[in-house]
Amino acid sequence: MSLAEHQKAGDRPVSIAVLTVSDTRTLETDRGGELIVEVVTAAGHSVAAREIIPDDPGPMAELIQMWVGNASIEAVLVTGGTGISRRDQTFETVSALLTKPLPGYGELFRMLSYDDIGPAAMLSRAVGGVCDGTVVLTMPGSTAAVRLAMEKLILPELGHLVHEATKGRR
Repeated sequence: MSLAEHQKAGDRPVSIAVLTVSDTRTLETDRGGELIVEVVTAAGHSVAAREIIPDDPGPMAELIQMWVGNASIEAVLVTGGTGISRRDQTFETVSALLTKPLPGYGELFRMLSYDDIGPAAMLSRAVGGVCDGTVVLTMPGSTAAVRLAMEKLILPELGHLVHEATKGRR
């Protein structure tokens, strides 16, 4: 099967959960999470759940695992907590949950970020992969980073990623 045929097989609406990891954001101030919701719904996908939680590995892992266990959620998109500050725990938490890491996602994100912000792109620890058949992708919390990840990486491949990740599962 060609790449175009693979992508066409995954060309369908996807049900997504959106997680913002932040110690300070609220629904009113969460511009990154809101942008994810706007972009995915404009592309014809649906948002099954949306939460904002503090940058704490325990609750973050519990919530992601709950969403992974929910058959109606096909992808989890996480924004925030991907930097290198002491509180940033998203990379470690999500990495420990992935059953099939996709190193190319983070690599491509940093490559594209470099074009916009130069060497500061190395500070991003965006990570992605599959957790028990559910696609999980992280991105920094800034709206510029969310827009870059969504428009250049996630939306063009989301249906294809979910199709491949859920083969034989659903």
